[in-house]
Amino acid sequence: MAETGQPIISVRHLTAAYGGRVIIDDVSFDVARGEVFVILGGSGSGKSTLLKHMIGLYPPASGEVLIEGRDLIQAFGDERERILRSFGVGYQSGALFGSMTLIENVRLPLEEFTDLPEEAMNVIARLKLSLVGLGPFAGLMPAELSGGMQKRAAIARAMALDPGIIFLDEPSAGLDPITSAELDHLILSLRDTLGITFVVVTHELASIYAIADRVIMLDKRTKKIIAEGRPEELRDHAADPWVRRFFNRQASETEE
Repeated sequence: MAETGQPIISVRHLTAAYGGRVIIDDVSFDVARGEVFVILGGSGSGKSTLLKHMIGLYPPASGEVLIEGRDLIQAFGDERERILRSFGVGYQSGALFGSMTLIENVRLPLEEFTDLPEEAMNVIARLKLSLVGLGPFAGLMPAELSGGMQKRAAIARAMALDPGIIFLDEPSAGLDPITSAELDHLILSLRDTLGITFVVVTHELASIYAIADRVIMLDKRTKKIIAEGRPEELRDHAADPWVRRFFNRQASETEE
């Protein structure tokens, strides 16, 4: 369960735009320390755009992203590096380098951000792979792994620097239901054992019900957050009919 106190992430009045076209308009929300927080919405609603702004890949048109009280948008130099080191990211495709073994992939953040000797980096990388159930596969290439194993390896790399936060973009995309459920279990296990806060972009309902402490739903029409809360609460009590349809898997014509 999430801890009380200061939010580990605060997004304040964030507006995201590409070439003058607004994708997200003036959204604000907090992520509590130790929770699994899910960002969802229909196609084109700006889910991945929001995540990319939260991790500093793109500057917002306006607004703030505070990571443990520090403004990522305004930070530069050493301060920005310290903030970036406080979280890890797992991308939708896994984004593993095909020419490197698993242990070499997981070791990359350590090579970039630390001065540890090679043997120490190898020990840490093997430990992270063990945490996601891939210890015996450290010497394999990504192409030798299943899709689910590649997603696990991406999470191991995201954990390389012991971050307090991990962002995951569509972690269940392309996985069969059993493999997806195993990945959900891994996320909850890492949250419970290591206290990691997860911010997950997904539209997979089974995963949302399985892992989410709380969700926000973005709306392509209004470019704003149209719902926030526990999935079960939104399924049964959301004021917006579209939100209830989403959580109940109903087509629009079934809504009275």
